This record gives sequence, C-alpha cells and structure tokens, in this order.
Amino acid sequence: MANKYKDRRVGVIMGGLSEEREISLKTGTAILGALKDRGYDVVAVDAGKDLASRLVKEKIEVAFVALHGRYGEDGCVQGLLEVMGIPYTGSGVRASAMCMDKVTAKSVMLHNAISTAAYEVLDDKKGPRLKLPYVLKPVSQGSGIGVVIVRKKSQLPAAIKEAGAHGCKVFAESYVEGRELTVSIMDGRVLPVVEIRPKDGFYDFEHKYTKGKTEYVVPARLAKKVEARVQKEALAAYRVLGCAGGARVDVMLSKMNVPYVLEVNTVPGMTELSIFPMAAGQAGLDFGAMAAELLNCAGLDKA
Repeated sequence: MANKYKDRRVGVIMGGLSEEREISLKTGTAILGALKDRGYDVVAVDAGKDLASRLVKEKIEVAFVALHGRYGEDGCVQGLLEVMGIPYTGSGVRASAMCMDKVTAKSVMLHNAISTAAYEVLDDKKGPRLKLPYVLKPVSQGSGIGVVIVRKKSQLPAAIKEAGAHGCKVFAESYVEGRELTVSIMDGRVLPVVEIRPKDGFYDFEHKYTKGKTEYVVPARLAKKVEARVQKEALAAYRVLGCAGGARVDVMLSKMNVPYVLEVNTVPGMTELSIFPMAAGQAGLDFGAMAAELLNCAGLDKA
C-alpha cells in the first residue's frame, strides 16, 4: 500500500484533558517514535484548550489521533479536525460519539440484531432491575475506569458511588460468565482474536496497565466455528456503528459459546501492554508497519 502521507507533516495528537491523559501520552509517544523511525515528518501535539492554534502553528497536514477518553474519543477533536480540513486517523464524528456513549452504541447494536448483554440506565432513586450479578459502568468512560461488578445487593451503594464519580451517567449491564475476548479491526480487516485472562479480579484499569497482572493469549484458542462467529459479530458492530480505521471490539464469550459485544473502542491503546499491537503482530505487522497503515487510513468526511 502506498504511503500517501509520507511527504505530509504529521501531528500525533496526544495527552488531552481526560482521566486517561497519562495512557494517551504513552500511546502517542509510541506512535511518534514508530513513525519517526519510518521517516515521517512527525511532531507531538499535546491537546489542550489551544489545540486549534497549536495545529496551525505546527503546520499540521494530517493528524494521528492518540487521544483516549473525553474530547478525543467522543467526536470532539474529530469535529475540530473536520472544520480545519485536516485528515485524521480513526472513526469520524458520529461513530466516535456513538461508541463513546456505551448506551447509544448498545441500542444501535440491538437494533441491528447484534448480540449484546442486557442493560438499563440507572436513575437517581433506585438500583437496576437486572438479576445479580451485574456490572455498573459509567456511560462515557474508557479503560475500565469506574467499572464495578456487583454480586450482592449490599455492594450496590458503594458501586454506584464509584461508577458515578466520573462525571457521567451510570448504567448496569448483565454480567456474562465466560471468556473475555477482544477483536481488533484495521480499516475493515479483522485481526486475530485475543483472549484476556486477568490473574485475579477482572480486567479493570489496574489490570490493563500493570505489567504481569494479565495474561494475553494470541491468538485465542477457539474452535474455528466459534472464532468465525466472534469475528463476524465484532465486524458487524464496527460496521453498523460506522467505524473507520483502527478499532477494538470487546466481546464476552458465554459458557454456551455465544459472543456478546460489550463495546467498541475507536482509539485503541498503543502502549507496551496494549492489545491492538499484539493482534497486529500476530497478523504479520510489526509496530511501525501497523502505525504507518493506520496513518494511511486517515481522511475526512467519514459520516
């Protein structure tokens, strides 16, 4: 594939204003180094309130979005880049906003007959009607921030407090007992499935970003028919939500081998412990080749 942006000035937009700032800096730094090593004219752009002027000052011609969480993964920076006419990596404004809002994403998936766990949005006066156990999650956070598994009613008040401490609504999702899988997708190309095995507890922020806390099986050991069904559901979610470029689809595989799509991440992590590079490596792409291919998918008008 021709490197259509090889002679353009690339800005890796990282950092930002969300709770995931430090992880975003790690992702951005890794991408910056990989693109530099491949000869790109690339510069880091820390996304603050002066982002628009920084992009102009640095003469950025194409943006690699390495922002996690609010303002970077929710369509905000994508809208700015659309207005400025700067091609960017990943999904567009609408897909980013829908995927960041987990309840909206689940509603769209259900409407399109994609299997996802049952859910309900919590109000301020009572807990969920779902049967125990269930999972409480902030509607618009990533990286496992604020996620709590509730197994007993007595745990509910503390769980609501934890999940609700991140500036957005909280929803409950039926807990699916089974295997935790994730499917990375690059511009519609499905990469090998990865199984996530936390060594204790569940795959929360600590297990995602602490070395040795989680085992990753790449590729996941699945029967061919099961693997095909998992990949099919993941790709269907990617498509109905209108995603583009790189994305990671998180799936729970029940004990009956039924895949339930939990969410779609439109700006996957690219740290040393991140899953997307693992899957790309299994597909024959080293980190640099993966970064270059994701950049090559940059564009505008992704609605």
